[in-house]
Order: sequence, then structure tokens, then C-alpha cells
Amino acid sequence: MNNTFSNNNQIQVVQTFSELINTDFKGDVNSLCWFRDLSGDFKEIVSKLMLEDNITEVSKEDLLALQLSENGKIAREIILADLKLLTDFGASPSLNLLKIYDRDEEFDFISTDVYSFHVDRSPTPTDTFLSTYHGPASDIIGNDQAVQKIHIPEIRKKLKELHTGSEAEFEDFLKDNFFDLHYLPKADAQPVNLGCGHLWRLAVDHPEQKVLPCIHKAPVENDGEYRLLLIC
Repeated sequence: MNNTFSNNNQIQVVQTFSELINTDFKGDVNSLCWFRDLSGDFKEIVSKLMLEDNITEVSKEDLLALQLSENGKIAREIILADLKLLTDFGASPSLNLLKIYDRDEEFDFISTDVYSFHVDRSPTPTDTFLSTYHGPASDIIGNDQAVQKIHIPEIRKKLKELHTGSEAEFEDFLKDNFFDLHYLPKADAQPVNLGCGHLWRLAVDHPEQKVLPCIHKAPVENDGEYRLLLIC
């Protein structure tokens, strides 16, 4: 067991998929980890998939068409099993072969891409599930270790200069442009890396959510290495 996970009051570690989907978020806990030490050769799968764009969605048929070694087949069965578990649960999982995400370079004072610490928002009760099978994994951070960027005075001032509507419409402007979803870590913040193989459930900002949404970010990719990521 990884003590970084089990000793973190933001994270609750579970042992089964059933626990993962049936455990309620409460208190400071806004991330659940089905901790797994996976066998199989996920790198082999990555090496045999075809990247069609910076992000390529990989289908079940794509996986089944691969000619793999025994270890590669083990890895494939794990991925297929995860896809089935999440689909049967009612989620819509996507398996992505990833080179790089699009960068937000529109403004020099605030970034709103996935490399920035952010929370996910949904109008309906849902959660974010993700697992990195190969390549660098995402980070999460405690809500008390980050500041919402829209509340940083110099950033807020520049956002107000961008806003062309009335003062009463400013908060809607921040929300409509997703500025309110992004956070800046405090100087003493200690992000937690989610690691490879574990299946995570992260709390999302929605009207019925009883805890704060989980602040997370995508990792910077390693040169020449693709990520294989399940997300929904």
C-alpha cells in the first residue's frame, strides 16, 4: 500500500471496484483510489497502437486487433475489463492514446488548459474516473493548498478588464469562460501523483455534491513517450 495515498486525508483507498463506486465522498475526502499493482505489458500495447492525432481514442476493436505477447494480452484483458466495469456501471469510458493536450496560450496571465490545476464541473451528479496505464500520471492537490485564480487580485483585475458587460454579469462571465475552475498552488503545496494502474474516482463540482471538487491537473508528457489513459 502506498502511504502517500493511505495517509492523505483527501484520499480514501479501496480494494474493489464495488467499493470505488459505492463509497460516499465525505468530509475532506474527494478522491477515491482503487489501489492496484497491475501485471502485463502496457508499453507493448502503446507501441502497437497508431496515433492519428495528438489524442486518439482507442476502441475495443482496436485493442482486439493487436497481435500481442502473453504479457501484452494480460494488459489488454485488464483494460477491457475496466472498460466493461465502467460501462456496466453506466459511465462512458474513453481509452485515449495521448501525445499532448492543446495548450491555452490566449492569455499570458491565466491558463485554462488541463495542465493547470483545475476542477471538473457537471450539471448532473457524476464523478470523474481515470486510470493511467502507461506514461506520466496526473496530480491532485488539497483544496486548502490552492487558491482559485479568479480571487488572486492581479488576475481578477485583468479579467475585469476583459469583461465587456455589467458588474452584475461579471461572475457569470467567469463561469461561462471556465476561469473559475482553475487554481494556483500555494507556495507550500504538496501535490500527490496518482501513479500508474490505479483506478481513481474524483469528486466533480455539481449541485448535489456534498464535498469540495477534487483539484487536479494533467502531467507534462515525457518527450517521445505516449500516455495510455482511461477517463470518463
